Amino acid sequence: MTERVREILSWYGSDNPGTLTNLARLLNHGALAGTGKLVILPVDQGFEHGPARSFAPNPPAYDPRYHFELALEAGCNAYAAPLGFLESGAREFAGRVPLILKLNDHDVLVEETDPTQALTGSVRDALRLGCVGVGFTIYPGSTHRLEMYSQIRALAEEARQYGLAVVIWSYPRGSGLTKEGETAIDVTAYAAHIAAQLGAHVIKVKLPSAHIEQAAARKVYEQQSIPVGTPAERVRHVVQATFNGRRIVIFSGGPAERDEVVFEEIRAIRDGGGFGSIIGRNSFQRKKPEALKFLRTIMEIYAGTLK
Repeated sequence: MTERVREILSWYGSDNPGTLTNLARLLNHGALAGTGKLVILPVDQGFEHGPARSFAPNPPAYDPRYHFELALEAGCNAYAAPLGFLESGAREFAGRVPLILKLNDHDVLVEETDPTQALTGSVRDALRLGCVGVGFTIYPGSTHRLEMYSQIRALAEEARQYGLAVVIWSYPRGSGLTKEGETAIDVTAYAAHIAAQLGAHVIKVKLPSAHIEQAAARKVYEQQSIPVGTPAERVRHVVQATFNGRRIVIFSGGPAERDEVVFEEIRAIRDGGGFGSIIGRNSFQRKKPEALKFLRTIMEIYAGTLK
């Protein structure tokens, strides 16, 4: 085990050996093993956005096994998905790539001002499938946020009892925020901090913009001259908000973008002290050879072998 991984594990002193072992499995797998950086393949978009919107650009991706293969061949640290996708390949790929079971999901069949998520998996499912951890989405800004906070608190307690890691997708949205506010720097940092307070070992947020949503927060940012002018500075601030960097914070890839746009974002995450990326549509919506080249380039940027 590298010194960096040992240092990261030391931040989770209240956890049992089982959870620490699963965190180590996550950090010691794939092309970035031992570096303290992570690239995770998430494929919950079929549930969250619909199958055609998610997989029609690359039809082999309709097959759940495709994503296991992509995560393995690319050298990802882990593969995260809802129950159905993991069940479809967990036996065939058992022990070959760390798995994270997404415990809740949301569809877009109905337009909602204040979204929530349905429980679609359990901690027992994660244990049965051999997962290293469970994932859960919260929506700070939604009128349903307090219910989601309560749900993950109980599920995180159960997951820890069985030695599983807890990954929280913290995505601000709802009637309490403007559209621009969903990725505002103050809101994103707040969302990451909430996830850390709820007991997340790994926190997933979107890359923040320079917009400041809350008037009360704007006063503090201005009075304290908090640097948020560049993407790297904003990443650094989000990392600071998660216990001064003592929690693993990774950033989502978002919708498909030009490669160089994504690579510049990866450099900002790296330079700002972020721990890595969780990239779905930008990888599985392209042909596999292109996806492998794309993901390996990202890993080389994080590893420092590519500027």
